[in-house]
Amino acid sequence: MDLARRLMAGDVSAFDSFVDVFRARVAHYTYLMCGQREDAEEVAQETLLKVFQSFDQLRDPANVRAWVFRIAKNICHMRRRRSVFAPERELSLDELRPSWSQDGDSRKLDIADWSELPDRAAISSEWSRMLHSAIRELPDAYRSVVLLRDIEEMSTRETAEVLELSEDVVKTRLHRARLAIRQILDRHLQAGAKRATEGVV
Repeated sequence: MDLARRLMAGDVSAFDSFVDVFRARVAHYTYLMCGQREDAEEVAQETLLKVFQSFDQLRDPANVRAWVFRIAKNICHMRRRRSVFAPERELSLDELRPSWSQDGDSRKLDIADWSELPDRAAISSEWSRMLHSAIRELPDAYRSVVLLRDIEEMSTRETAEVLELSEDVVKTRLHRARLAIRQILDRHLQAGAKRATEGVV
């Protein structure tokens, strides 16, 4: 990235443009990672300040995106540990697995009927809110993978670099996280269908 090269060369005038490129993306990432806007805004600002102060540590401008998000991830984790908004207990992925019910002699997976979901719902603000809520319910280790791979659209290699994991671990966590998100969304959809049914006279 040209802006990264300029900053590495000591051109501080490029920082405003650099902030314009990364500010919204870092803020969105930190909001979904931290779970509270109060924390996320401060983490995003702290991240960009740390980036500016540490540009001499960046070795390859091609890796600037992964480097920025690694800084954001580390700051967010530190902030969550001491935040008043940090959850008392973090859900395990096992708690987000689909459940089974008995139907006569057979067992069936309790999942919502996604075929009944209108196309317009997929682009509605309510659907977006549900998806963001589902991502925030994931344990940190899985949430960070989903945010980098599916929201930021980083490659598996870049994600592994940010999280300091192997690519195989990233792939495994991403698969499990996607299944968990589907289960969380199923739960919301089933609850909505139940409310709609109970409301019919």
